[in-house]
Amino acid sequence: MPDFKYPLPKFHFELEWGGTRLGFTEVTGLDFETEVIEYREGNLPAYNKTKQPGLTKYTDVTLKRGIVLDDLEYFNQWVKTAMFQEKKETYRRTVTIKLLNEEHKAIIVWTLSKAWPSKIQSTDLKADGNEVAIETLTFVHEGLTMAKP
Repeated sequence: MPDFKYPLPKFHFELEWGGTRLGFTEVTGLDFETEVIEYREGNLPAYNKTKQPGLTKYTDVTLKRGIVLDDLEYFNQWVKTAMFQEKKETYRRTVTIKLLNEEHKAIIVWTLSKAWPSKIQSTDLKADGNEVAIETLTFVHEGLTMAKP
């Protein structure tokens, strides 16, 4: 395995959702934050608060991709999964995002636990534009891990 002492490029990645490999042009929100709890006992000799870790908040993960005409059924499946309230856990899935090297092997893997799509946004339309039509999907999840494979 090569020695990675240089910055990794971020343009070569793949995403799997419930065992299905999906193509996206952009993934954002791979972060989390742990709340800080400040506490001070009344009999401490120092006049300052101690800081301890609290609950962890996970950022929503946003995916963007170009709309492909032959793949409109794919978008309809996203819409169906967004309506998961009737079957609760049925549509919660594990999502893995892999940063790949030149040999198409994973270098870093992010795993989202119990993810489900909370927002689907179709493209905006503009008569004088020449941009690619982009759809956006937002996942909420209950945990994020990052590991080397």
